[in-house]
Amino acid sequence: MPLYALTLEYHGGGFVGWQRQENGLSVQQVIEAAAARLNGGTPPTAIAAGRTDAGVHAEGQVVQLALEREIDPARLREALDFHTRPHPVAVRRAALAPPGWHARFSARHRAYRYRILNRRARPALEEGLVWHVKAPLDAAAMHAAAQGLLGKHDFSAYRAAACQAASALRTLDRLVVARQSEEVVITAEARSFLHHQVRNLVGTLLEVGQGRRGIDWPRRVLESRDRTQAGMTAPAAGLCFTGVRYDEPLDWR
Repeated sequence: MPLYALTLEYHGGGFVGWQRQENGLSVQQVIEAAAARLNGGTPPTAIAAGRTDAGVHAEGQVVQLALEREIDPARLREALDFHTRPHPVAVRRAALAPPGWHARFSARHRAYRYRILNRRARPALEEGLVWHVKAPLDAAAMHAAAQGLLGKHDFSAYRAAACQAASALRTLDRLVVARQSEEVVITAEARSFLHHQVRNLVGTLLEVGQGRRGIDWPRRVLESRDRTQAGMTAPAAGLCFTGVRYDEPLDWR
């Protein structure tokens, strides 16, 4: 059975998350239902590089599908993009995957972006895509604090209570905070992340940006390994899964 890689873009606001669940519609269900139309009516299992939560968006999610017959990747992309309608899920690219490739386990790098709309007026065009914070934030202070979290650490203080990862050890390669006009944008990159890790990091850095905590506080929270010492979990709406990197070259169409 030929294995395909897909790059997806989706608005997570109306979904229970990537993974199929009993309490609502998931992105996985939409993709599998669309693929069933090209697979003799049998829904193939879609496996994603990262399991986004309810309300979290993606512009570079990578998914694998095994189909019963070979289809030109460009035609597959067009067909799947058509059959995902009217749901806010777009199939941006498709490729035949090389032997042994796996969307999740072959991934070497994942990236997320978190957007904070930092102005008095509420969002209209960006509603559901940003976290609206009215009070002014010091993005430079947030960035300085973020640099103390880089490297390999036990991130227990920044993981969700329901996180099922066997170990809290993770290597955070990049954590950048920058002001872009009315937005404060946080970029996080690592091979893998714990459940809610990025949102918990953002909620903690927010307190630094508000002037409520010092620049060294997020590092002290990290060293405490105590989730109760960290800030709030930032809302899902501001988070977007932006991309995945693999060692294996993929011939995207």
